[in-house]
Amino acid sequence: MLFFYTFRFLLKTMGRLDGKVIVLSAAAQGIGKASAIAFAKEGAQVTATDINGEKLKELDGIPGIKTKVVDVTKKDQVGALAKDFDYVDVLFNVAGFVHHGSILECEESDWDFTMNVNVRSMYLMIKAFLPKMLARKSGNIINMASVASSIKGVVNRCVYSTSKAAIIGLTKSVAADFLEQGIRCNCICPGTVDTPSLRQRIQDRPDPEQAFKDFMARQKSGRLCTAEEVAHLSVYLASDESAYVTGTEAIIDGGWRL
Repeated sequence: MLFFYTFRFLLKTMGRLDGKVIVLSAAAQGIGKASAIAFAKEGAQVTATDINGEKLKELDGIPGIKTKVVDVTKKDQVGALAKDFDYVDVLFNVAGFVHHGSILECEESDWDFTMNVNVRSMYLMIKAFLPKMLARKSGNIINMASVASSIKGVVNRCVYSTSKAAIIGLTKSVAADFLEQGIRCNCICPGTVDTPSLRQRIQDRPDPEQAFKDFMARQKSGRLCTAEEVAHLSVYLASDESAYVTGTEAIIDGGWRL
Protein backbone atom coordinates (compact mmCIF):
# COMPACT_ATOMS: atom_id res chain seq x y z
CA MET A 1 0.00 0.00 0.00
CA LEU A 2 2.88 2.36 0.84
CA PHE A 3 4.40 1.69 -2.60
CA PHE A 4 1.09 2.59 -4.26
CA TYR A 5 0.83 5.94 -2.49
CA THR A 6 4.49 6.72 -3.11
CA PHE A 7 4.08 5.92 -6.80
CA ARG A 8 0.96 8.08 -7.06
CA PHE A 9 2.79 10.97 -5.35
CA LEU A 10 5.66 10.69 -7.81
CA LEU A 11 3.26 10.76 -10.73
CA LYS A 12 1.68 13.93 -9.40
CA THR A 13 5.01 15.67 -8.83
CA MET A 14 6.87 14.60 -11.98
CA GLY A 15 6.94 17.19 -14.73
CA ARG A 16 6.65 16.43 -18.43
CA LEU A 17 9.94 18.26 -19.02
CA ASP A 18 11.86 17.26 -15.89
CA GLY A 19 15.55 18.04 -16.26
CA LYS A 20 15.37 19.31 -19.83
CA VAL A 21 17.53 22.32 -20.67
CA ILE A 22 15.56 24.75 -22.83
CA VAL A 23 16.59 28.00 -24.49
CA LEU A 24 14.02 30.28 -26.10
CA SER A 25 13.86 33.73 -27.62
CA ALA A 26 11.24 36.52 -27.43
CA ALA A 27 10.36 35.44 -23.88
CA ALA A 28 9.50 38.86 -22.46
CA GLN A 29 5.84 38.73 -23.45
CA GLY A 30 3.17 36.89 -25.42
CA ILE A 31 3.76 33.33 -26.61
CA GLY A 32 7.42 33.33 -25.54
CA LYS A 33 6.63 34.37 -21.98
CA ALA A 34 3.72 31.93 -21.65
CA SER A 35 5.90 29.11 -22.99
CA ALA A 36 8.82 29.90 -20.68
CA ILE A 37 6.49 29.73 -17.67
CA ALA A 38 4.84 26.53 -18.93
CA PHE A 39 8.23 24.88 -19.54
CA ALA A 40 9.41 25.75 -16.03
CA LYS A 41 6.20 24.47 -14.44
CA GLU A 42 6.85 21.12 -16.14
CA GLY A 43 10.32 20.86 -14.61
CA ALA A 44 12.57 22.30 -17.31
CA GLN A 45 15.63 24.47 -16.74
CA VAL A 46 14.75 27.46 -18.88
CA THR A 47 16.92 30.25 -20.22
CA ALA A 48 14.55 32.96 -21.42
CA THR A 49 16.02 35.58 -23.75
CA ASP A 50 14.74 38.80 -25.25
CA ILE A 51 15.98 42.24 -26.29
CA ASN A 52 13.57 43.90 -23.86
CA GLY A 53 15.41 43.67 -20.57
CA GLU A 54 12.78 45.50 -18.53
CA LYS A 55 9.93 43.22 -19.58
CA LEU A 56 12.18 40.18 -19.26
CA LYS A 57 12.66 40.98 -15.57
CA GLU A 58 9.04 39.93 -15.00
CA LEU A 59 10.27 36.33 -15.27
CA ASP A 60 12.96 36.78 -12.64
CA GLY A 61 12.22 34.83 -9.49
CA ILE A 62 10.14 32.15 -11.20
CA PRO A 63 11.63 28.77 -10.22
CA GLY A 64 13.37 27.10 -13.15
CA ILE A 65 13.81 30.29 -15.20
CA LYS A 66 16.86 32.44 -15.67
CA THR A 67 16.85 35.41 -18.03
CA LYS A 68 19.40 36.89 -20.39
CA VAL A 69 19.17 39.91 -22.68
CA VAL A 70 20.10 38.74 -26.18
CA ASP A 71 19.48 40.18 -29.63
CA VAL A 72 19.07 37.04 -31.72
CA THR A 73 19.70 38.98 -34.94
CA LYS A 74 23.29 39.60 -33.79
CA LYS A 75 25.67 36.76 -34.58
CA ASP A 76 28.13 37.65 -31.83
CA GLN A 77 25.41 37.72 -29.16
CA VAL A 78 23.99 34.40 -30.32
CA GLY A 79 27.45 32.87 -30.30
CA ALA A 80 28.12 34.15 -26.79
CA LEU A 81 24.78 32.71 -25.61
CA ALA A 82 25.59 29.29 -27.06
CA LYS A 83 28.95 29.24 -25.27
CA ASP A 84 27.09 29.35 -21.94
CA PHE A 85 25.81 25.80 -22.49
CA ASP A 86 27.48 22.41 -22.62
CA TYR A 87 24.27 21.09 -24.13
CA VAL A 88 20.67 22.08 -24.81
CA ASP A 89 17.76 19.68 -25.08
CA VAL A 90 15.28 22.09 -26.67
CA LEU A 91 15.77 25.27 -28.70
CA PHE A 92 12.59 27.30 -29.20
CA ASN A 93 12.88 30.13 -31.74
CA VAL A 94 10.02 32.55 -31.11
CA ALA A 95 11.33 35.99 -32.12
CA GLY A 96 9.34 37.60 -34.91
CA PHE A 97 7.94 40.79 -36.41
CA VAL A 98 4.64 41.44 -38.20
CA HIS A 99 4.65 43.91 -41.09
CA HIS A 100 1.28 45.20 -42.33
CA GLY A 101 0.83 45.65 -46.06
CA SER A 102 0.86 44.14 -49.54
CA ILE A 103 4.00 43.95 -51.66
CA LEU A 104 3.30 47.50 -52.86
CA GLU A 105 3.44 48.81 -49.28
CA CYS A 106 6.53 46.78 -48.43
CA GLU A 107 9.71 48.81 -48.86
CA GLU A 108 13.09 47.14 -49.23
CA SER A 109 13.92 48.16 -45.66
CA ASP A 110 10.69 46.47 -44.44
CA TRP A 111 11.58 43.32 -46.37
CA ASP A 112 15.14 43.21 -45.05
CA PHE A 113 14.12 43.93 -41.44
CA THR A 114 11.39 41.28 -41.43
CA MET A 115 13.57 38.61 -43.00
CA ASN A 116 16.38 39.43 -40.59
CA VAL A 117 14.21 39.12 -37.48
CA ASN A 118 11.94 36.28 -38.58
CA VAL A 119 14.26 34.02 -40.58
CA ARG A 120 17.92 34.96 -40.18
CA SER A 121 17.62 34.92 -36.38
CA MET A 122 16.51 31.28 -36.53
CA TYR A 123 19.35 30.47 -38.92
CA LEU A 124 21.83 31.97 -36.44
CA MET A 125 20.33 30.22 -33.41
CA ILE A 126 20.12 26.81 -35.07
CA LYS A 127 23.63 27.14 -36.49
CA ALA A 128 24.97 27.94 -33.02
CA PHE A 129 23.12 25.28 -31.00
CA LEU A 130 22.76 22.37 -33.43
CA PRO A 131 26.40 21.22 -33.13
CA LYS A 132 25.89 20.78 -29.38
CA MET A 133 22.85 18.62 -30.07
CA LEU A 134 24.67 16.58 -32.70
CA ALA A 135 27.50 15.89 -30.26
CA ARG A 136 24.97 14.12 -28.01
CA LYS A 137 22.92 12.71 -30.91
CA SER A 138 19.87 14.25 -29.29
CA GLY A 139 18.09 17.55 -29.78
CA ASN A 140 14.75 19.18 -30.33
CA ILE A 141 14.22 22.43 -32.27
CA ILE A 142 10.90 24.26 -32.39
CA ASN A 143 10.38 27.25 -34.68
CA MET A 144 7.55 29.77 -34.58
CA ALA A 145 5.90 29.97 -37.99
CA SER A 146 2.28 30.94 -38.77
CA VAL A 147 -0.82 29.92 -40.67
CA ALA A 148 -0.15 33.11 -42.63
CA SER A 149 2.53 31.46 -44.74
CA SER A 150 2.50 28.72 -47.39
CA ILE A 151 -0.55 27.38 -45.53
CA LYS A 152 -2.89 30.32 -46.16
CA GLY A 153 -2.74 33.54 -48.15
CA VAL A 154 -3.63 36.49 -45.89
CA VAL A 155 -4.46 40.03 -46.97
CA ASN A 156 -1.83 42.67 -46.14
CA ARG A 157 0.73 40.19 -44.81
CA CYS A 158 3.10 39.95 -47.79
CA VAL A 159 6.57 39.90 -46.28
CA TYR A 160 5.36 38.41 -42.99
CA SER A 161 3.73 35.46 -44.79
CA THR A 162 6.79 35.07 -46.99
CA SER A 163 9.07 34.92 -43.96
CA LYS A 164 6.85 32.40 -42.19
CA ALA A 165 6.74 30.21 -45.31
CA ALA A 166 10.54 30.31 -45.26
CA ILE A 167 10.49 29.12 -41.64
CA ILE A 168 8.37 26.13 -42.62
CA GLY A 169 10.92 25.33 -45.31
CA LEU A 170 13.80 25.77 -42.87
CA THR A 171 12.09 23.48 -40.38
CA LYS A 172 11.59 20.68 -42.90
CA SER A 173 15.14 21.04 -44.19
CA VAL A 174 16.70 20.72 -40.72
CA ALA A 175 14.37 17.83 -39.87
CA ALA A 176 15.32 15.95 -43.04
CA ASP A 177 19.05 16.60 -42.81
CA PHE A 178 19.51 15.52 -39.20
CA LEU A 179 16.75 13.00 -38.51
CA GLU A 180 19.15 10.06 -38.44
CA GLN A 181 21.44 11.90 -36.02
CA GLY A 182 18.77 12.15 -33.34
CA ILE A 183 17.52 15.66 -34.07
CA ARG A 184 13.86 16.66 -34.30
CA CYS A 185 12.64 19.94 -35.76
CA ASN A 186 9.03 21.14 -35.89
CA CYS A 187 7.28 24.46 -36.25
CA ILE A 188 4.18 25.92 -34.65
CA CYS A 189 1.70 27.69 -36.93
CA PRO A 190 -0.77 29.79 -34.94
CA GLY A 191 -3.66 31.81 -36.26
CA THR A 192 -4.46 35.08 -34.51
CA VAL A 193 -3.15 35.06 -30.95
CA ASP A 194 -4.19 37.62 -28.33
CA THR A 195 -0.82 39.03 -27.30
CA PRO A 196 0.54 42.47 -26.36
CA SER A 197 2.06 42.61 -29.84
CA LEU A 198 -1.34 42.13 -31.49
CA ARG A 199 -2.98 44.70 -29.21
CA GLN A 200 -0.26 47.21 -30.05
CA ARG A 201 -0.62 46.60 -33.78
CA ILE A 202 -4.35 47.17 -33.47
CA GLN A 203 -3.78 50.44 -31.62
CA ASP A 204 -1.31 51.55 -34.29
CA ARG A 205 -3.93 51.28 -37.05
CA PRO A 206 -5.71 54.49 -38.16
CA ASP A 207 -9.00 53.09 -36.79
CA PRO A 208 -8.19 50.69 -33.91
CA GLU A 209 -11.84 49.83 -33.30
CA GLN A 210 -12.36 48.76 -36.90
CA ALA A 211 -9.03 46.94 -36.91
CA PHE A 212 -10.16 44.86 -33.92
CA LYS A 213 -13.47 44.11 -35.63
CA ASP A 214 -11.60 42.99 -38.74
CA PHE A 215 -9.46 40.61 -36.69
CA MET A 216 -12.51 39.18 -34.95
CA ALA A 217 -14.48 38.82 -38.21
CA ARG A 218 -12.01 36.25 -39.50
CA GLN A 219 -12.13 34.10 -36.34
CA LYS A 220 -14.39 31.19 -37.28
CA SER A 221 -14.21 29.93 -33.72
CA GLY A 222 -15.58 33.26 -32.50
CA ARG A 223 -12.55 34.17 -30.38
CA LEU A 224 -8.83 34.77 -30.47
CA CYS A 225 -6.30 32.13 -29.46
CA THR A 226 -4.52 32.71 -26.15
CA ALA A 227 -0.77 32.65 -25.64
CA GLU A 228 -1.28 29.97 -23.00
CA GLU A 229 -2.98 27.68 -25.53
CA VAL A 230 0.04 27.95 -27.82
CA ALA A 231 2.26 27.29 -24.80
CA HIS A 232 0.44 24.01 -24.15
CA LEU A 233 1.35 22.94 -27.69
CA SER A 234 4.92 24.09 -27.12
CA VAL A 235 5.17 21.87 -24.04
CA TYR A 236 3.96 18.86 -26.04
CA LEU A 237 6.50 19.45 -28.81
CA ALA A 238 9.27 20.00 -26.26
CA SER A 239 8.41 16.80 -24.38
CA ASP A 240 9.20 13.16 -25.12
CA GLU A 241 5.49 12.67 -25.76
CA SER A 242 6.17 13.99 -29.28
CA ALA A 243 9.26 11.83 -29.82
CA TYR A 244 7.92 10.48 -33.13
CA VAL A 245 7.00 13.93 -34.47
CA THR A 246 9.42 15.80 -36.73
CA GLY A 247 9.30 18.01 -39.80
CA THR A 248 5.70 19.00 -39.14
CA GLU A 249 3.64 22.20 -39.06
CA ALA A 250 1.67 22.06 -35.83
CA ILE A 251 -1.35 24.23 -36.64
CA ILE A 252 -3.31 25.96 -33.88
CA ASP A 253 -5.69 28.40 -35.56
CA GLY A 254 -9.25 27.63 -34.46
CA GLY A 255 -10.04 26.55 -38.02
CA TRP A 256 -9.06 29.88 -39.62
CA ARG A 257 -7.33 28.12 -42.53
CA LEU A 258 -10.42 26.08 -43.43
